[in-house]
Amino acid sequence: MKSAPYDNIVFRDIDKSAALADTVSRKLHKLERYCGDIIRSRVVLEAPHQHKHKGKQYKASVELALSGNPVTITNESDSIHRAVTGAFNSVERCLKERGDRRKTRRHQVPPLETPMEAE
Repeated sequence: MKSAPYDNIVFRDIDKSAALADTVSRKLHKLERYCGDIIRSRVVLEAPHQHKHKGKQYKASVELALSGNPVTITNESDSIHRAVTGAFNSVERCLKERGDRRKTRRHQVPPLETPMEAE
């Protein structure tokens, strides 16, 4: 991600919070350590469920447009802060695994073909 205008934070059925938006923005910029080819990001914070037996549930979804395959992670919790933390921990783990796979693929040496020996 090159700059903050590419950060898209959407609040659904919850009040906008500058502190929460700042936390999400910091976590998004932290992801650049693990993957430098993030083109665009979108974070959706919502309170979709109104179940009386479960209490209020919050949902955080992180969508990253990467060169290659996009990444979408969703996490639900009874606290919006826990949902955000869980979603970003999952995205971080996913990007680390993606980077490790790219490194191992890059460093693999193709097997050398042995020339057919003349008999």
